[in-house]
Amino acid sequence: PAVTASAPAPAQAAAAPAFDSVSSHASSVPPPAATLAFSSISSLSAEPNATGSGPSLPAAATRSLMADRILVEKGARRLLLLNRGQVIAEYPVKLGLSPKGHKQFEGDFRTPEGVYHLSRRNPRSEFFLSVEVSYPNEADRARANAEGLRPGGLIMIHGQPNVPRKPPEYYATRDWTDGCIAVSNAAMVDIWQRTRIGIPIEIRP
Repeated sequence: PAVTASAPAPAQAAAAPAFDSVSSHASSVPPPAATLAFSSISSLSAEPNATGSGPSLPAAATRSLMADRILVEKGARRLLLLNRGQVIAEYPVKLGLSPKGHKQFEGDFRTPEGVYHLSRRNPRSEFFLSVEVSYPNEADRARANAEGLRPGGLIMIHGQPNVPRKPPEYYATRDWTDGCIAVSNAAMVDIWQRTRIGIPIEIRP
């Protein structure tokens, strides 16, 4: 009798791409610091007018533990994701060109210090993804207005420039933003997938 060839086994689906630069921890974090202040860097507008083509993200959402709080330690140049007080991920960061001290006014190139929250997500910014921090608050505006200045704004956590104006070594080895918090593109994907609008972010000296 004739032998019927068996059909080839279906190919397995490709695994979702992995993203690096995430350090997992199970350590606690010191208590929150007192609220202070922040300025601008990213030229971002409301989403309909946002610039840049936007990155391609994995179709499936990350299965990693979600963050309920973010802590940035400027002196240590690191951003921590926390869940119920435990550090679940850590990323190196670059800050504003004048990193010491909290933001006082527009154009001082400082990264703010204090307690804010994530207020907006922009997938089509001039940088590889960006999440806005809720600077300035009422105290920030009052402080700047008392000096006859504007407080600035558009403080973001973001990835690398979509159109770099400097060689890669420049962005990797120094503080380079106008006041934002910059991370690698791989770290930014992870932060994007593990955070939600409204969670608090504390920025410490």
